[in-house]
Amino acid sequence: QVQLVESGGGLVQPGGSLRLSCAASGRIFINYAMGWYRQAPGTQRELVATITGDGSTNVADSVKGRFTISRDNAKNTMLLQMNSLKPEDTSVYYCYARIKTVPLVPASDYWGQGTQVTVSS
Repeated sequence: QVQLVESGGGLVQPGGSLRLSCAASGRIFINYAMGWYRQAPGTQRELVATITGDGSTNVADSVKGRFTISRDNAKNTMLLQMNSLKPEDTSVYYCYARIKTVPLVPASDYWGQGTQVTVSS
């Protein structure tokens, strides 16, 4: 019913920048929130940043001041601008959205397939 497609991952040197994008498509009645999580091998998935429909953001302390999240409500798209990247930012980044597809049915959580970000010299 809902698909999330990420793009923009890749290999970058420490101190460099990358921009991740996520597009939600399908049956979208209300898109409450979108966000990015990441998971490195052997670790739990962790929150990077989230953004609600009214633009309220929640950003992890580990990336605060370096990463910026934004969204276009009309297009159901989201961006994560990542600057001053560090080797510890290396991870698979997952797009997330909480979406109501039809009235009277609770919203569900949806996930993209993930995009690899590698920060290495």
